[in-house]
Amino acid sequence: MGLGTSPAFVPRAGCVAQVAALALTIGHYALMSSAWAEQTKLARPLSREETVLPRARPEAVPAQRAENGAAAILDGAKLPENFRELARQSGEPQIPGLTIIYLHPLGLPGDAVQWQNIIVHQTEGPAGSAKSMALAQATNPSKRGVTVWVETDGTVYWSIAESAIPTHGDGANRNDNKYIDNSNTYRRVIKTNSIGVEFVGNYPDVAKPPTRQQTQAWLILVRFLQERYGIPAENIYAHNWIDFKDRRYCEGCELATLARKLGYEPGKTASGQ
Repeated sequence: MGLGTSPAFVPRAGCVAQVAALALTIGHYALMSSAWAEQTKLARPLSREETVLPRARPEAVPAQRAENGAAAILDGAKLPENFRELARQSGEPQIPGLTIIYLHPLGLPGDAVQWQNIIVHQTEGPAGSAKSMALAQATNPSKRGVTVWVETDGTVYWSIAESAIPTHGDGANRNDNKYIDNSNTYRRVIKTNSIGVEFVGNYPDVAKPPTRQQTQAWLILVRFLQERYGIPAENIYAHNWIDFKDRRYCEGCELATLARKLGYEPGKTASGQ
């Protein structure tokens, strides 16, 4: 062969197939490595800012539906004509539409502490805990707690004698007028002149509102307390109105507002005469 131009190299078919297969393998490996790296990145522990999401707010209830719901509750909370007499009985008086379990019977209203106010509380006890909490109160009447406990199904537990004073409230230490005018409540609406009512069931979400059954029971119970002790509507307070409480929700505010809106006047018959 002479020293002229050599013929071009032509790869064999088998070599081409091998090179193509190798290229596909390398490409697949690169793709899988990228996917694995992305999954690893997503699987890292998330920061607090990434995990704590804003609490979902319930949809707004149309005004008409809200009014109809309130009307239905009020309709189920009508008082009997002899309500005034029932509210001042001793023993274990039962009011139609309200279930009260007395762990301690009532005496005569005149022998009770001269209650001037009603304070509405809510506790982070789970549903079903009202009875056990009331029993604990009955064992130690002066412990931190209240006289009356309300279960999520609306059952009321009267825990101690009307002459006992449990520890509740923080001494009416709110003075910022955030909810009401505190000039008349500061250091005045306290345990010695205020009967407490505790609603259980807002666990684990403290912002959970009282149940419909609790609300309906409350609208009868609060008037029972008002009538028995001569307490006017303006002396019904939510715990948050008079004390600096949990900032996550307004303790007792919804129930106290409803009770005040009733405008019940002690001393009148159920028909308002």
